[in-house]
Amino acid sequence: MATLLLFCSVVSAESTTLSDYRLGSGDLLSIQVFGEEDLSMEIRLSDAGTIAYPFLGELRVLNMTIGNLSKMIEQGLADGYLLDPHVSITVAEYRQFFINGEVQEPGGYPFQPGLTLQKAVALAGGFTERASKSKLFVSHDGETTDPRLVQLNTQIKPGDIITIEQSFF
Repeated sequence: MATLLLFCSVVSAESTTLSDYRLGSGDLLSIQVFGEEDLSMEIRLSDAGTIAYPFLGELRVLNMTIGNLSKMIEQGLADGYLLDPHVSITVAEYRQFFINGEVQEPGGYPFQPGLTLQKAVALAGGFTERASKSKLFVSHDGETTDPRLVQLNTQIKPGDIITIEQSFF
């Protein structure tokens, strides 16, 4: 019994983390409608943050959570199309993050859950000789504020833009 309770709390904690993720342009979703192969698909969010879904048309899903989108599709399909639809959605591929400045290979890279700034620098081939290890900046996708000064252990999100400044010594 104690094992079951522990398992449930772990699943609950993971669900909370996953459901907080906000969808953005470039995310590739895997949508499964149980028992309905024609309605199951992989689809990428457009630059406007929309997807085209059978029967429901173009859906604006930018900044929605996966849970909210599942409910939206279930409700839409239940409204005259299916009796009791069950929808499961996962992010098959996250949108890229971007790194520029003093790294060996600046550019866009596929996001991976658990990504830190240090791992992002490693994906970009490491620091150049002139890179500052203390002038590291991140701006989050969709935020209009100035980039924040961060540390190497800072968590990176999909769509983030990382800038590594030069060191002057």
